[in-house]
Amino acid sequence: MDATLSGDVVQVSANARERYYDSRGYGRPLDGGALELAPVEAAHLLYRGDLDAVDGQAFRPFLTSAAVSETAFLVYKDLRDRGFYLSPAREEWVADAVTLDRGGAAVDFVVYPRGSGPWDGAVAYRVAVAGEREPVDAAELGAVVLAVVDEESEITYLETDRPDVEGTSETALPESVAGELLDERAFVWNPPASLYERGFYGQRLDDQDGEVLQLSLLEAAYLADRGALAVTGGVDAVVDCGRAAEGDRFDRRLRVYTELRERGVVPKTGFKFGADFRTYADVESVADLGHSELLVRVLSAGHEFAPRDLALDVRLAHGVRKEMVFALVDGETIEWVSVGRLTP
Repeated sequence: MDATLSGDVVQVSANARERYYDSRGYGRPLDGGALELAPVEAAHLLYRGDLDAVDGQAFRPFLTSAAVSETAFLVYKDLRDRGFYLSPAREEWVADAVTLDRGGAAVDFVVYPRGSGPWDGAVAYRVAVAGEREPVDAAELGAVVLAVVDEESEITYLETDRPDVEGTSETALPESVAGELLDERAFVWNPPASLYERGFYGQRLDDQDGEVLQLSLLEAAYLADRGALAVTGGVDAVVDCGRAAEGDRFDRRLRVYTELRERGVVPKTGFKFGADFRTYADVESVADLGHSELLVRVLSAGHEFAPRDLALDVRLAHGVRKEMVFALVDGETIEWVSVGRLTP
């Protein structure tokens, strides 16, 4: 059976609907049994030998033409090989019950649950395709599966979401505990035991000695802002030290630290994991502390990921049994994006 490329669709007439759509979920049915195919669908049918030609072109010349993205074809073929039906993400191409809205970000394919097709209205995944060298806008992530095609044509699927980051960690703060501000930390002398033991603020100078508590600049700024820590120059002096150490990045990290604390989540340094924070959602006592649940990296809202770096972060988080979360900061606003490996 032959087909014709018209604009950005491939048109097939005769008994195309019954042959391609009704039996295997390809394309968009038209009146009279005709069918429209997306070029990537036509390329797959050419590859399988189920379609003879498109404007006289067999699989090889059609795939290498400007009509088809080879990375999109590789993802389409892989998902078909895994037993899924899928459609190009066009409003007119999917059932009325299927929404493509995921915050305005681009989606390439709508993937249906195994055993379902475009006529059912159920969606398993919304998939965006990227090559390993293509930058990925952080704002584009969330409620989508990112399919990254590497230089050897292997595909890594990364599931992204916009999580609710919440916890139950809470402790009453003391008032005006005396501290001494140094270049990159603050020392607190004879602090209330609850500050560390219940609130998990700081680190004791000696595990057996509660007389000296070391605070990071983030912890010191948060506590000074709430009147719990008294240092010369107040919170402004702490923030000045932070900005001297890391510039605007300190303000973004302080904004995220504050938000996590207000959400009942305890943030501690994530340096050893290559992140800004590791977090604890349900701290009642440091003596009975469980594993941290999240690794959090703080980024500006306009950040673009290199897929290689994104895969590295996710692999590291998975290796230490944590979830990778990115905090995208735009002034006072924070968007949370989680990313994890997926096997469709």
